[in-house]
Amino acid sequence: MLELFKHIIHLDFEWLFQNYNDAVYIILFLVIFIETGLVIMPFLPGDSLLFTAGLFARLGYLNMAFLVILLFIAAVVGDNTNYWVGRKIGLKALQIKLRGKNLVKPEYLTKTHTFYEKYGTKTIIMARFVPIVRTFAPFVAGVAEMNYRKFLSFDILGGALWIGSLTFAGYFLGEIPWIRKNIELVALGIIFISILPIIIEVLKLRMAKKK
Repeated sequence: MLELFKHIIHLDFEWLFQNYNDAVYIILFLVIFIETGLVIMPFLPGDSLLFTAGLFARLGYLNMAFLVILLFIAAVVGDNTNYWVGRKIGLKALQIKLRGKNLVKPEYLTKTHTFYEKYGTKTIIMARFVPIVRTFAPFVAGVAEMNYRKFLSFDILGGALWIGSLTFAGYFLGEIPWIRKNIELVALGIIFISILPIIIEVLKLRMAKKK
């Protein structure tokens, strides 16, 4: 299991195909589901895995149509699992009292609920493209008791945009020889671009504190 995990993290698709053949589809489904569905595992590759999967579909290892549909289902089911865990368990956990006081002040939960009702749709879509944030966003939406119909509709839209854009980017750019020969560098570039918004926000906060 540790060996498999190591090769997934390093996006070693050739090793995966040599050892698992068609079961790679199941592995990819589980990786996307776990990354979006389990709030305790936000570090699995998402963007770079989708791009690389699209590239290998271009090379004939995977069926592109089946891949996109499968990973879209994984992303939506994962987010919805995360939402309901947050709504049914997360909210109760945050209401635990410590020395007679709520672990989280009720007004904070009220503010979170108000925020998600007002801006939640944008958050759900945009979070898809930001590592770590996309793992926590549906959980927080559940804790905030965001309207489920609204969450589901925009989650489906966000999932389609995320899965479609990155897998097809890998599929079409897979024609370029340099990209095929430097998959690891491309994956690192995708990871950097993905976390760039987080880096910018952290720098802004630090600059604001200095001022």
